Amino acid sequence: MSHELRTPLARLLALIETASLPGADPTASLEQMRGEVEVMDELIDDVLFLSELETGRQVVSLGATRAAPVLREVVSELAERSERAGVSLELEIGDEELELPVRARMLRVVVQNLAENALRHAGEGATAVLSLGRENGSPVLSVRDDGVGVDAENLVRLFERFYRADRARASRGSGLGLSIVKHVVEAAGGQVEALGAPTEGLEIRCVFP
Repeated sequence: MSHELRTPLARLLALIETASLPGADPTASLEQMRGEVEVMDELIDDVLFLSELETGRQVVSLGATRAAPVLREVVSELAERSERAGVSLELEIGDEELELPVRARMLRVVVQNLAENALRHAGEGATAVLSLGRENGSPVLSVRDDGVGVDAENLVRLFERFYRADRARASRGSGLGLSIVKHVVEAAGGQVEALGAPTEGLEIRCVFP
């Protein structure tokens, strides 16, 4: 945690020092400074949320939630971000009435983290598809993209806290998104897996009971 905070903090201090130089225009650095503060804020929020999940202070599977409206809401909210990233975010809903055994807030957390992970790492020009349906009778929520993919060594570590594959190290994410997804899905009795290969894209699958 301290290591992850030092990076945006060091960038913030460098921006402050640059803005303090004679003849510098502080206004030009303000937006970058704001970005670094937002990174730290997101990291702290994610760490606290994951801690609450692990200690049981956040209840995951209290009731069930109809999933299709949540997916649509998240995709709509991420439309501008999707355009900036150059990644097309699409929906594939096979069962409009499908319910997942997760509280609405927790389902939204899972869907948003899956979508944001694809937007951050699939690469410009890729398409990411949020999918909802049944396979062999089990509800499945997934996101798959046709982007840069992940090699086998990194694939098995994607759900580790703060872990980033080499290409993702410049990402402004907290490095906790997929860890949170895994914890929520498993707390609801489900399983999460990552499939993919370099240049063949990545799929994160959440299979529920």
